[in-house]
This record gives sequence, C-alpha cells and structure tokens, in this order.
Amino acid sequence: MSEKRSAILPQLTKYCNETLILSALCEEKKHGYDLALHIESKSESYFSFHHGTLYPILHKLEKEGLIRGSWKREGPKRRRKYYSLTPRGRKDLNARAAEWQTFCAKITMMTKEAS
Repeated sequence: MSEKRSAILPQLTKYCNETLILSALCEEKKHGYDLALHIESKSESYFSFHHGTLYPILHKLEKEGLIRGSWKREGPKRRRKYYSLTPRGRKDLNARAAEWQTFCAKITMMTKEAS
C-alpha cells in the first residue's frame, strides 16, 4: 500500500482502531486529544481520529476493562480524562499485535506478485 491515502483505507482502519488506541496507551497515560495526536504523529499522518470516532471507542474499551480513565484537573476550571492501559488491556494488546503481524505477513505474501 502506498503512503498516499487510498479509497479503501477507511474500510481497513475501522477494524484496527482499537488496536491503534491500545498501542498508543502502551507507554503512558494520555487524554483523548493527545492520544489522537500521538497516533497521527507516530503513523506520519497515515491514521487520524476525529472526536466522533475516538470517544465511542475509548468508552467501549473502558467498559470492557481494557483501559481505565481517570479525571485530572488542569487549571482552575478544566478537567481532562486520562486513559491508561489495564493489565487485561496489555494482555489483549499483545494478542492483537501477534494476530496483526500474522495477518499482515500473510496478506503481503499473497499480494506480493500484484505489486
């Protein structure tokens, strides 16, 4: 796949968004906006999240016990919810990463001649 965004990218990424979020939380806590910026920066703008996509996924992952959210006051009136990976989330991320690596290797193997 080229570095340029393709028409099929939205269909492909909807299946990996949870894994991207869990991966981004692997090292440290992040609030939603910082999380979106981290993913965009680390992927060289290949992946990006909008509020309408990001927050429902965060709530789902939190409900499933894969991440934990905690509120932190920033300034006199502002509060942000910071998310962190739970032990269960780390275990799930490891399983997802292994599956993605296998999946990508097999897709690459099957499409190698088409390139």
